[in-house]
Amino acid sequence: MAETVLTHSGQSPARLEGWRGIAADWASDQRAFKNVSWGKAMMWIFLLSDTFIFSCFLLSYMTARMSTTVPWPNPSEVFALNFAGKQIPLILIAIMTFILISSSGTMAMAVNFGYRRDRVRTAALMLVTAAFGATFVGMQAFEWTKLIMEGVRPWGNPWGAPQFGASFFMITGFHGTHVTIGVIFLIAIARKVLRGDFDVERRGFFTSRKGYYEIVEIMGLYWHFVDLVWVFIFALFYLW
Repeated sequence: MAETVLTHSGQSPARLEGWRGIAADWASDQRAFKNVSWGKAMMWIFLLSDTFIFSCFLLSYMTARMSTTVPWPNPSEVFALNFAGKQIPLILIAIMTFILISSSGTMAMAVNFGYRRDRVRTAALMLVTAAFGATFVGMQAFEWTKLIMEGVRPWGNPWGAPQFGASFFMITGFHGTHVTIGVIFLIAIARKVLRGDFDVERRGFFTSRKGYYEIVEIMGLYWHFVDLVWVFIFALFYLW
């Protein structure tokens, strides 16, 4: 990562080293990440910034939970569903977790077939992933509706510490928004894959940039991140 400098003798160009080279490279027209496309690099930077946001949310939730003097509601009771007259704890959350983890598998297969340029299988697996994501969001909407009808609000709830409602709606709502955005982009990219836009490198409608199958992998990075965040939410909010 350094700027190329021509020598007076016409020999092979010298390169700046250290921080000066890094600054020169970032200021030039070269890629800062020589072997990584801009799209993939920018996605990693976005995911890193999103990691900080989710970390702040989860740390704030844990701080509120450990510092409150009012007992925290028991997740096994709050998130239980009634089946055949029996309360089954966390059954809905378990199904949601299974669905989201399964979607990571279908997304990984979509990336694999994308680099093989198998349009039909890539698009089909991306649509299956989107269907899993939409199912997850639908079940989350059912969960929100149930809790709201039971009296959960951002400022209070019937079971204990009033911070529970604000923490729940903030964390799950922010994550659900990410899943919804991912579903929309999965459908859009699957459509482009299916009609062969990436085979002929057809330019995009908004950016006028040529399309490549690498966008499937970039979408996969985002989706795996969303799944990984849910694992932490599941462990810290529902199981703790």
